[in-house]
Amino acid sequence: MAGELNAERTNAILVTHALSGDAHVCGWHSESDAKPGWWDEMIGPGKYIDTNKYCVICSNVIGGCSGTTGPRSIDPDTGKPYNLTFPVVTVRDMVRAQKKLIDHLGIEKLLAVVGGSMGGMQVLQWSVDYPDSACAIVPIATASHFSPQNIAFDWVAREAIKADPEWKAGEYEDDAGPTRGLGAARMLAHITYLSEQSMSRKFGRTLQNKQSLDFDFNFDFAVESYLEYQGRRFCERFDANSYCYITRATDYFDVAADTGGDIVEAFKKVKADFLVVSFSSDWLFSTAQSRYFVNALLKNKVKTSFCEVKSDYGHDAFLLEVDTLGRMVRDFLYHTYEVRNGRL
Repeated sequence: MAGELNAERTNAILVTHALSGDAHVCGWHSESDAKPGWWDEMIGPGKYIDTNKYCVICSNVIGGCSGTTGPRSIDPDTGKPYNLTFPVVTVRDMVRAQKKLIDHLGIEKLLAVVGGSMGGMQVLQWSVDYPDSACAIVPIATASHFSPQNIAFDWVAREAIKADPEWKAGEYEDDAGPTRGLGAARMLAHITYLSEQSMSRKFGRTLQNKQSLDFDFNFDFAVESYLEYQGRRFCERFDANSYCYITRATDYFDVAADTGGDIVEAFKKVKADFLVVSFSSDWLFSTAQSRYFVNALLKNKVKTSFCEVKSDYGHDAFLLEVDTLGRMVRDFLYHTYEVRNGRL
């Protein structure tokens, strides 16, 4: 939690994290932190989501590996990790756990729920499952259901993990997990977070610390070295079983599942105001996917603001286009807060 909850409990904002994120959304938790929270440029004193004014809450998703119960947690009945005996979780389960936390904190109604990517899925689920529990909903770079292409990427990623001999059907030791498989899964996912423009600008066909091609199967190009580094670093902080569980949750996500896929009907009970943001080069969660659920919101006469931000950062733009995105979120939250407190 960052910032102070006011006496009326009207300034609380829940931030929901993406697949590889965690509760460390801003600031420094300890002197041993290598870097601040994953959205530190957005959230903090005097920043776009100003913790001098708002109380920001972020919790780890259920099924993850950063504190909340997940497959590597200890099963009290056996004294061993749950591993694959852990039940498959859904985005709705993640949101249900968050609602219990908000209730525990004595917050009757959140000022806003804000999140990008998988966090945006949670935001949409909040609007449907708990329509009276938030004044504003801010889904960023997300979709109302996972596309077949994204399901396919997740399948290949999980197959890479399962093909690693060290996976051992999920029964690996903490210090001997399927790092090659998980690293390959992360490399595949990382490609989807970037755009062709950003990869060309950042890497081109530049060779990595060499003058000519080696004509073998080790890395020659800078982009190959970069992906290998990203995969290796990811294995230092993430669990392979959690990766399988969380990606499966995204595969299953469909905010209109209860209405047989009728997206307009799914949003029929929504009461919160919406700010929806997409990014022009994001092919993982395209602008067309945002427009799809924005149109459904408008058909239900939900107050909805929508903006496509021009960016060549791809899906990562929701983390990198801080100034453009931040100004929109700041102004939207300000208006919501003033309306809630009877000043507008």
